[in-house]
Amino acid sequence: MIQGENKILQAFLGTLLTWGLTAAGAFMVYFFALGCCSAKQKILDFSLGFASGVMIAASFWSLLSPGLEVAEEVGYYGARGEYAWGPVGIGFLLGGAFVLLSEKCIPQNPSIEFANATSTPNNEKNGHVNTGADVSIEISPRTRTEEQTAQEKEAKTKSWKRILLLLIAITIHNIPEGLAVGVAFGAVGKGGTFQSARNLAIGMGIQNFPEGMAVSIPLCAAGYSPTKAFLYGQLSGVVEPIFGVLGALVMVVAEPLLPYALAFGAGAMIYVVVDNIIPEAQLHGNGRLASWGTMVGFIVMMILDVGLAYI
Repeated sequence: MIQGENKILQAFLGTLLTWGLTAAGAFMVYFFALGCCSAKQKILDFSLGFASGVMIAASFWSLLSPGLEVAEEVGYYGARGEYAWGPVGIGFLLGGAFVLLSEKCIPQNPSIEFANATSTPNNEKNGHVNTGADVSIEISPRTRTEEQTAQEKEAKTKSWKRILLLLIAITIHNIPEGLAVGVAFGAVGKGGTFQSARNLAIGMGIQNFPEGMAVSIPLCAAGYSPTKAFLYGQLSGVVEPIFGVLGALVMVVAEPLLPYALAFGAGAMIYVVVDNIIPEAQLHGNGRLASWGTMVGFIVMMILDVGLAYI
């Protein structure tokens, strides 16, 4: 971000920063992969709680509150903006509905290879062949192993769906964030300032750091290699430079639509947090740890969003 440069370039550089910080957060998966195996589930559950707190706080301070302000200022929703809740409420519900429809479209048995999800039964590993004698003793362990494998595969498939929904929610909420940054730079000199646009880009980028981590770490825990988990984690931020430039190009058109877009992202995040992430974080006996992770994540995001407004 260089003051005085072309607005389109400014928007691109600002959203490039937000994407870069998403990738930096996703890169933390390499440190997670080196951690103690016994502590990984606790780290994962805490990170899911932390991501929930970040997303809840970001939904209000980064998306809903700015959406209400924009709706009040454009003059389309009442003389004093008293109906600004209308486009924000509609966008919020549409965001949740979009994630719900996305969930229904996700295949129940995606062709994903998870670690140990299709492990070979022990008696086949050892090269043992049933002879027919004392069948009940020979078959029973194998049956139990197959049932355990099926249950493990089903659990991992459900976990994959939750992670995919998280990736979808973070990606679609990055679209209005990119638009917001692009519009902010497009408005410089037309009621907006370079400083406010710069601070918005920094704020969006900082909140993207734990979001990248929240995608890559669960993927690693589900059996993906750290490199693949990193690539998927940073992928959620790719849309921001694209829509940042688009927002700067069509600022006049995007501004009336911005309340809907911002609330859309908030609705998508809140739906995923309540319906998927929090239940996932409660499954392994670390519910209280996940709850504190939510509290910490909310406070961190609140400090970042509110504090940067005064820089």
